Amino acid sequence: MDELIKYAPDLAVGFLHNVELAALCAVISMILGTILVAMRVAPTPILRAAGGIYVNVVRNTPLTLVLAFSALGLSDTLGLQFSQTPSTNSFYLVVLGLSAYTATFVCEALRSGINTVPLGQAEAARAIGLTFFQSLRLIILPQAMRAVIAPLGSVMIAMTKNTTVAIAAGYLAESAFVMRDTFDDTGVSIPIFLGLVVAFMAVTLPIGFFTGWLAKRMAVAR
Repeated sequence: MDELIKYAPDLAVGFLHNVELAALCAVISMILGTILVAMRVAPTPILRAAGGIYVNVVRNTPLTLVLAFSALGLSDTLGLQFSQTPSTNSFYLVVLGLSAYTATFVCEALRSGINTVPLGQAEAARAIGLTFFQSLRLIILPQAMRAVIAPLGSVMIAMTKNTTVAIAAGYLAESAFVMRDTFDDTGVSIPIFLGLVVAFMAVTLPIGFFTGWLAKRMAVAR
């Protein structure tokens, strides 16, 4: 018990870092995913091809490799630096890699929502003189987002759990330090592991319940 009390502050700080990482990546990945889906359904072949290649390549690449590329490729090789402080720089490298990865799943979820919008909606938008991006922003995307609230919630839950592999980009939060230092002590590591499981469930379950409720409330009547 004394060991658990000693490590509790570090575990709490480390978990809060994961929550902070998840919140920041959620916002950025939603923005990038919306841009990607606009490219994937654009009438310009080059945009469609670029969006399709990016989504298919990044989505089918293991997240560990994406994060390792952020640290080794972008930071060490190309010299991309967000801060002179190593821990802060590693944090933002994880944000970059995880957001770029999650955005592909956001894109595909939104694209499936666009497919539920009746074709007549787009034709009516063109008939009143709206451009493609105007109709996408004002008519198609709002309906698409309402149709895929629950799938987007699942993407956010998966992204929250994916923050646990942030070590692949060199970011080792306090909770990971504690797990590493106590790995050989089964009497301490098991309670710590179970505590982190409960902590992540306390974050992900409300996301699932809220998005499920919101999906029913915002459902588009057909």
